[in-house]
Amino acid sequence: MQLQFRSWMLAALTLLVVFLIFADISEIEEEIGNSGGRGTIRSAVNSLHSKSNRAEVVINGSSLPTVVDKSNESIKHSIQPASSKWRHNQTLSLRIRKQILKFLDAEKDISVLKGTLKPGDIIHYIFDRDSTMNVSQNLYELLPRTSPLKNKHFQTCAIVGNSGVLLNSGCGQEIDTHSFVIRCNLAPVQEYARDVGLKTDLVTMNPSVIQRAFEDLVNATWREKLLQRLHGLNGSILWIPAFMARGGKERVEWVNALILKHHVNVRTAYPSLRLLHAVRGYWLTNKVHIKRPTTGLLMYTLATRFCNQIYLYGFWPFPLDQNQNPVKYHYYDSLKYGYTSQASPHTMPLEFKALKGLHEQGALKLTVGQCDGAT
Repeated sequence: MQLQFRSWMLAALTLLVVFLIFADISEIEEEIGNSGGRGTIRSAVNSLHSKSNRAEVVINGSSLPTVVDKSNESIKHSIQPASSKWRHNQTLSLRIRKQILKFLDAEKDISVLKGTLKPGDIIHYIFDRDSTMNVSQNLYELLPRTSPLKNKHFQTCAIVGNSGVLLNSGCGQEIDTHSFVIRCNLAPVQEYARDVGLKTDLVTMNPSVIQRAFEDLVNATWREKLLQRLHGLNGSILWIPAFMARGGKERVEWVNALILKHHVNVRTAYPSLRLLHAVRGYWLTNKVHIKRPTTGLLMYTLATRFCNQIYLYGFWPFPLDQNQNPVKYHYYDSLKYGYTSQASPHTMPLEFKALKGLHEQGALKLTVGQCDGAT
């Protein structure tokens, strides 16, 4: 009787594991939808799961941090600062790059190219599949002919988030020493240079930034402020997610028109239609159940392709720092944000926990306090 009971329990556990694996595959395929990556994602998922009998991905003999709890309540604010004894794990970094390449290639997916679209083409928005936009002449003119990262490779890359934890960090000089610096959403740098640095090689610009930071260009004063910020980029890559959601088209067109009219020295890039779903597919296979990747997580995932070592600054999705002092959402404004709100499209604390796990394994360095040498 006891032997039969054990046999029954073993069979039940086996069925449960099989169910979990195929549930993940279904979730990923549903997210990929019509983006053209269904076969790629299924192949990658099958390859990854075949290497382990557990429902988690094993990398270099250890797993990425298991972050299966979908609520953010379990993530506490008492997270230890980045250790000065951090050492880069080159083997793990290369393994992660290889896995990500099964889902996307940053060199190709960082931007749609001029040869793939023409004026008048109809595009379905990634988040609003029932809504469409027409490729304008201005957008077509600004599409790059070749990838802005074609054949590029850097020894160290800094990805600078916009958390208020950067204030009084003294990280500016360290950030500027990196080979390639990525910034998010046209965040100002001049007046915060001591803490955030000045160097910019790639900066993202969600269309909503035009509304929030530049008052929808309602008058000449705000248009001039935006122009000054764009001129300050001085040849950097300006990465504009133009095809994500309806409502941003008009703002994208305003920016495109300003760039062309005033001959702004920037290299524009517009992410591919499959990029976001591919990035989410990669993280889902590693049990990071994000709703929609933040810009910071997108940039880290892309950077694994062309950076040997990746350093993160300004990633801190909590209202208090490690000493329980208040932290602004953005270092440069007074915007409020509900990090654990169910209405939010992002799961920032969950992303942070995954990145912290990678920091502890040496795949990246995460700085959440003062930089070495800061006074």
